Formats: sequence, structure tokens, C-alpha cells
Amino acid sequence: MSTTPSGRPLEGPEVWSGASLRDRTDWITYLTPPEIAELAGAVAALKAAGTPDMGFDASDFRIPLVAQRLAQVRDTLEGGRGFALLRGLPMADYSDADARLLFWGLAQHLGDPQGQDGAGNRLHSVTNTGMRVEPGNSVRSFQTDDELTFHNDGGDAFMLLCLRPAKSGGMSKLVSVAHLYNEVLRRRPDLIATLQEPFHFDTRGQHPTGLKIQSVPILNFHAGRLSALYKRRYLRLAQENPDVPRLTQAQQDAIDLIESLCNDPDVQLNFYMEAGDIQIANNYSVLHARSKYEDVDDPARRRHLLRAWLTLPNGRPLPEAFGLTREFSQSYASRHGDAQPA
Repeated sequence: MSTTPSGRPLEGPEVWSGASLRDRTDWITYLTPPEIAELAGAVAALKAAGTPDMGFDASDFRIPLVAQRLAQVRDTLEGGRGFALLRGLPMADYSDADARLLFWGLAQHLGDPQGQDGAGNRLHSVTNTGMRVEPGNSVRSFQTDDELTFHNDGGDAFMLLCLRPAKSGGMSKLVSVAHLYNEVLRRRPDLIATLQEPFHFDTRGQHPTGLKIQSVPILNFHAGRLSALYKRRYLRLAQENPDVPRLTQAQQDAIDLIESLCNDPDVQLNFYMEAGDIQIANNYSVLHARSKYEDVDDPARRRHLLRAWLTLPNGRPLPEAFGLTREFSQSYASRHGDAQPA
């Protein structure tokens, strides 16, 4: 477990590298035939009852076997390596509408789905809309086929279900925040303090108070845990705002080092999501990315993932600065009271 910034490397299961996991498969969990059948039965029961899309909670989606599996996943997210990949759902057996029922039921059992945008939508489709992220608009990276550089999403954890992969590309990449800390400490210990200073991020117009720019450190130690907030693309977009202070040389060096480390093949774990894969990761201890992808021509067969942001019942205490962010304010409020407007 991470502890406090004492000048010593962090230890524990949160500290891992792509090199240490590359030849292992124990981070992949295959759903069993009884679990797959249980999920199919739960979806069929919802449809038979005429339950509307997202109009139900965990008590309406009875999956005792899979619920035990998800309890294990929660322990992995907080207290373990920080991520899990569940594999084996036969997506050919589900329409897109049925897959939404399935995904929403799983999300309800894992945690409390929270809003992912200014309108409070709690379920997003991650697919290429043809729009582009540009200064002055509110388009977000998940709505494009662009490469997504390393970042974290909102809530304690994100959850993705792959309905269809891309024709090519779209590789998923994960990095341990604790490992990044250790590498910065080893290579440039002078930058550890810099990374704990406020950085300015473009909110893409999604902050609950309407704030356009939010300021928060990249590395945050609180209650003995290290938590990160990092989005290079939105750091860059914030620099387009004339009211935002220019990055100092130390801040630029820190961002460059983080990017260099994240893109080191020995640091990142990378894999391709298959149809039916469920990727879940802790947003504080794991950064994730995606390579650019190419779609098929048929819009109905293009790459499509469902995404939820979750507040976990076993979520860690959070630093006060996170209560002022668009990403983490709901999870912060669930454990620390109402977040204060920034």
C-alpha cells in the first residue's frame, strides 16, 4: 500500500509494471458457464417484466454468483493491483439494447453509477461520433477515434463493456500510478514536489458549477494513499486560455517525464479488448489510455463500448481538492459531505 511522501519508494500490490505482468494471465478473469447463464437469465427476467432501460437497481437484477465475483473485483480495485479484466460474455447473444440492460445491472452491483457530464448522464457510449476535440468546444476524447493519451476518468472507478472492437487499433493501455511515483522519485526526485502543486485543467464545459478551468495537483497524498489526477490533453487545452498561468519549466519537465514513463513499453500494460470484455480500474491508482483506431464503414458495426463511472462502497478517503473537480466531486461528497463549489 502507498503510505506518505517520505522520500522512500512505495510498496504493495498497487505497484506493478507492464514488464512484471506481461507474461502473466492472472489479471484476466474468465466468467464461468454458470455465471454467463445467470446473467442471461437476469436480462431475460428484466425484459419479461418490461423493465425500462436504466430503470432498475441491483435488487431487480438477481445475480448472486456474479455478485460474489464483483465483490472480489472491488477488493482488487481498492487493496489490490487496482484493475480487473473480465472476459467471456457472448455478445453475439445480446442486442445492443439487451447489452445496456446487462451493463447497467452489473454497474449497480459493483458500485453507484454517477453522472459523467454536465447533464448528469450516467451511461455513455464510447464510440466515434465524427466530432473533434478543439479549443472552445465541449467535445470530449471518448467521442472520437483519436488516440487517448494517459488519463483518468471520473468517480472511484471506471467500467467498460466492449460491444464491438475496432477494425484495427484501439489498444487499451494501463499504468500504475504508484510505479510512476517510484520512477519519478528515482529519476527526478526534485519533481515530486512540483507534481503536488496545482495544475490547470480544461473541464470541457462539464464542471457541475460551470467552471471552465479547474486547478488540482497531479499527485495527491491523503490518509496514507496516493491518488492522481492527470489528463495531458486537457492540461494543453487549458494553456489556450489567456487567463491560465503558463506552465513553469519544472511543471513542463514533470509532464514530459510522466508522459515518457507512461509510454515506456516496460511501464505500461497493453491489450486489446474483445467483444464481451469488461475492463474495470481504480481512477486514483491507475491511468489508462487508448491508441487511435480505424472503424469499418458500416456505422452499425463500428467500435462501441459502454462506460460507467462508479462510486465504490469501499472507496478510499479523498483529498479536499478532489471535492472541487468535475471528475471526483460526487465520490468525494458520498464520503465527506457535499463538495464545495470551486
